[in-house]
Amino acid sequence: MRGLTRWPHVPMDIGDSMSRRADELYQVEDAPLNEEGLIELAVLPLRDVVLYPNMVTPLFVGHDPTIGAVEDAARRGETMIAVAQIDAQVENPAEKDLYRVGTEVAVSRLLHLPDGATSVLTQGRRRVQIVEYLHDASYLRARAKPVEEGARRSKEIMALMRAVLALFERCIRLNRSLPEEAYVYAVNIEDPGWLADMIASTLSLSIAERQSVLETFDPIQRLQRISVLLGQELEVLELEDQIHNRVQSEVDRYQREMYLREQMKAIQSELGETDVWTQEIAELRERISKLELPEEVEARALKEVQRLSQMPPMSPEVGIIRTYLDWLLELPWSESSEDNLDLRHVARVLNRNHYGLKKAKDRILEYIAVRSLAAERQRQPILCFVGPPGTGKTSLGRSIAEALGRRFVRVSLGGVRDEAEIRGHRRTYIGALPGRILQGMRRAGTVNPLFMLDEIDKLGVDFRGDPSSALLEVLDPEQNHAFSDHYLEIAYDLSKVMFITTANTLDPIPPALLDRMEVIEFPGYIEEEKLIICHKFLIPRQVEQNGLRLDEVQFSDEALRSIMRQYTWEAGVRNLEREIGKICRKLARRKAEGRKPIERITPSVVSRLLGPPQIMPREAEKEDQIGAATVLAWTEGGGDTLAVEVLLVEGKGGLQVTGQIGDVMQESAQAALSYVKSRAGDLKVDPEVFDKYDIHIHVPEGAIPKDGPSAGITMATALASALTGRPVRREVGMTGEITLRGRVLPVGGVREKVLAAYRLGLRVVILPEKNKKDLVDVPRKARRELDIRFVRHMDEVMEIALKPRPKGRARTTARARKEKGSAPRSVGAQGS
Repeated sequence: MRGLTRWPHVPMDIGDSMSRRADELYQVEDAPLNEEGLIELAVLPLRDVVLYPNMVTPLFVGHDPTIGAVEDAARRGETMIAVAQIDAQVENPAEKDLYRVGTEVAVSRLLHLPDGATSVLTQGRRRVQIVEYLHDASYLRARAKPVEEGARRSKEIMALMRAVLALFERCIRLNRSLPEEAYVYAVNIEDPGWLADMIASTLSLSIAERQSVLETFDPIQRLQRISVLLGQELEVLELEDQIHNRVQSEVDRYQREMYLREQMKAIQSELGETDVWTQEIAELRERISKLELPEEVEARALKEVQRLSQMPPMSPEVGIIRTYLDWLLELPWSESSEDNLDLRHVARVLNRNHYGLKKAKDRILEYIAVRSLAAERQRQPILCFVGPPGTGKTSLGRSIAEALGRRFVRVSLGGVRDEAEIRGHRRTYIGALPGRILQGMRRAGTVNPLFMLDEIDKLGVDFRGDPSSALLEVLDPEQNHAFSDHYLEIAYDLSKVMFITTANTLDPIPPALLDRMEVIEFPGYIEEEKLIICHKFLIPRQVEQNGLRLDEVQFSDEALRSIMRQYTWEAGVRNLEREIGKICRKLARRKAEGRKPIERITPSVVSRLLGPPQIMPREAEKEDQIGAATVLAWTEGGGDTLAVEVLLVEGKGGLQVTGQIGDVMQESAQAALSYVKSRAGDLKVDPEVFDKYDIHIHVPEGAIPKDGPSAGITMATALASALTGRPVRREVGMTGEITLRGRVLPVGGVREKVLAAYRLGLRVVILPEKNKKDLVDVPRKARRELDIRFVRHMDEVMEIALKPRPKGRARTTARARKEKGSAPRSVGAQGS
């Protein structure tokens, strides 16, 4: 059975049938009490409803036993006990499924409605507390005790009733579903218990809360309970009212704007003018039609314009769509610049702006030559300029763009850790924008600019993604014709872009990314090359920037060499130009102050203007030493030289290698020692030395990390010198990896290492035989002034580097050392 709560009064327009049924209710008398003060009546189970005394409520009946009970009660003129079910889902409720407190109700005859439902009208009489349930053959009956609710009116009760009525009035004003007649009805109720029941029947309460009110027998407590429930309901209604008012104000504002806008349209139409918003949409459509956009892009742009035209101008979505359209229409889709294919012009521009860099210039000239012969079949080169800082990588890219007549775009990738920096953010994010690639293309304005990705070896990786992985698509000619940006969501063609990347070293670049680029190395400059660069580029630029004239200042070659050796010591020329600029600024100050100008810059003037030397240049050994050899090393700043020192001390035959040495170099030291041990007989070294003495190998400048296998032959030479007492020639520098059998393997960085030997003033350089091919990159002057020896085996190295044992020097044996009491000798020099 399903029950629906109605108002406590019967409306006047319920019809003649309903009126007759209501009259029947008032004719039914309450059930008489037996000797025990109890009443015995049929039970009317209720679903989702609680009936209160004095309330007239129509119910719908659908359960057959309940229908029979109602018909019997109506026929006999008896009342029934209406009890709410604990669980409304139970179809056939038993004793445990019903509450123990209910209401005695009078019922009318059943009314069969046209839709097949069965209705009964009920009137609550009094509260009853069920004592026991009786099981009849067809329906449930119960014995119950009526509850007396008498309460005398007092000032306290009157005040409480007035407070409850005030709260109820506020609820009715805020709750649009409650009629004002309900308040009028409540004002006319004088009994506090009846008032509480009436208000409880109108509030939106759960069945448990309604039953709790029904089970509160004391009218005063029941009224207080209703007061609390009214307060809670009032809070909810006030919040609903605030929300409704806020929504209504927004709706009213939009309606007002729309009304005013329609008025504006009507006025503008009468004046022959157009709406600003409509005019802007029309301009966008016209702009799209004039641009030569690809079919997919044009369709997407028109679709977004259509969405934009259907939105109010003040909608937040308008700004997002408009920004997207601006990016879509401002990106170059077909505009391109014409390449200058004049080889002589390109060569002239490159030589005018840069000295040397033959490999890079030749590659650009080859590209132009092929483009002039097979422009349609040629792919754009993707070059990677690798070299020390200050060697002209970025500036050469700008010169290439100038020579070709292309727009130049530079993007620095140093410190970029977010993949979205390359691919952009999706439009779902607030403030989303395309990635740096498309931003650069928008700045370029053409589909074929020269795009420089600077410092590609400085890319980072964190939880936001791997930017180097996103660059795989950008720098792959097989994929970049359909580059996907998360913001644009349309394939963009990058195949006509000439990409040039720069890096100081290749080690941090992922192999997959490195494989997509053509590497061109930028070696460091030797002093002669730096002198030419200074006179041709650096000095004129700094003199002009500092307000001087070339005829007012002259730098001597000796002064420039002093700056190179004592103030910069670099493979490039960036710091060299900075020091020249510092000198020019000091000369400009003297000129501005009216002091006597310095027309010629000499080493003494350099020392006076720049202060004490900042770098002590490394010097070769003054004399041949025992246990010390010079190794040629490669660094990011170019080539360098290091000393390798060996010391023998009494011990147990251990080996110690210091100087912040890496794992590979540690293994090279072990291999060198093993080789020397295997050749102890040929070197005339007593094998007992290796058991009685500890060997300490040290590479000075311990604050600088060192690693790599190329110091293997140098450590072996120093070990052989210390064990045999044969001095190492001071003018010899060497590099090469050693094996346990004494073979000398090739190494990298030959050009930088040979130039380091040339700068240090060495005369002999020992290189592996297989590195002979690398001499092509070494400047001719360095090759001419150095005696470069190529070796295959360690025996050849010792024959070149070690001098004969001094006359009268005994064979190195443990016994001889012990008898003479001589301490092992540690000889080695370290350059600054």
